[in-house]
Amino acid sequence: MDYYFYIKAFHLIFVITWFAGLFYIPRLFVYQIEAFHKPSPEKEILGKQLKLMAKRLWYIITWPSAILCTIFAVVLLILNPYLLEQPWMQVKLAFIVLLFIYHMMTHKYYKQLQNDIVKKSSSFMRIWNEGATFILFAVIFLVILKSGINWIWGIIGMLVLGVLIMLGFKVYKRIREKNPDA
Repeated sequence: MDYYFYIKAFHLIFVITWFAGLFYIPRLFVYQIEAFHKPSPEKEILGKQLKLMAKRLWYIITWPSAILCTIFAVVLLILNPYLLEQPWMQVKLAFIVLLFIYHMMTHKYYKQLQNDIVKKSSSFMRIWNEGATFILFAVIFLVILKSGINWIWGIIGMLVLGVLIMLGFKVYKRIREKNPDA
């Protein structure tokens, strides 16, 4: 069953590259939205370059990684169906459903921005950028701690993480208001 570990390694590689794409694409959205509000010709020059960067990231890295990660995960579950009986795996799969919802919503924002439709603010995208972080934290703790996780402390930890991220966002926003180049 040595091949199981190779499949697991590929699964983890594509988890990492998928999250890399999910972490970076909202940052590109922030820059696209901010460029959209700049005067010409800066708006057009930046917009064109940022759209190209987003397109390459989304279709060359993020989507293929999501698909390959999922394929390898399904193969792992087929090879070891006992995992599906584990409560931690069931909770993990619920977070994976949330991750796919996050991915699809991000795809919706990608399509809007590629068509110069700006419905969200750059501040919203900065907050949106943290969605994948929450899911990653939850999944990593579930996988590492398995049934040893104390759900009350886990929920408290996630809430504390959320508060810290929001405080960090507010501090960064103040810094940007004082120094727009920050």
